[in-house]
Amino acid sequence: MSPPATDSLSATFAALADPTRRAILARLAQGASPVGELVKPFRISAPAISRHLRVLENAGLIERKVDAQWRICRLHAPGLQRADDWLSQYRAFWDDSLDRLVEVLEGPVATDPPPAAEPHTAGVPPPASPSHGRPPAETRERERRPTHRHPRKKP
Repeated sequence: MSPPATDSLSATFAALADPTRRAILARLAQGASPVGELVKPFRISAPAISRHLRVLENAGLIERKVDAQWRICRLHAPGLQRADDWLSQYRAFWDDSLDRLVEVLEGPVATDPPPAAEPHTAGVPPPASPSHGRPPAETRERERRPTHRHPRKKP
């Protein structure tokens, strides 16, 4: 299944690394369940599910209790809390980084409304630039360029 972990946090993350075990935890998040019910949604044998449950239990993520003929599994909150505590130190870093990224992407937000047009100029087109009757610079530049090129003579 997974290599033995030297500490409880490593055991927790090793247990969480397997998708089947994560699916078992998701099912147990809905409430306690007998082992027989946990086997049903998976296409693996009951002994394989039992091995997954043992890994989860050794990591402190679930508890198993015997109730008459039933073996009932439920989430064990302190095991999950260890992982959440460890991740929370990095969550603050990413939250700050993502907030800064949003600020950069969205840019400064304008708080003042745009200036209103003055009443005497409303509906009047803006004055033309002082070109003194000449066409704009872009047009003059295009007019200076030759419209056709002569092929170069070969030496």
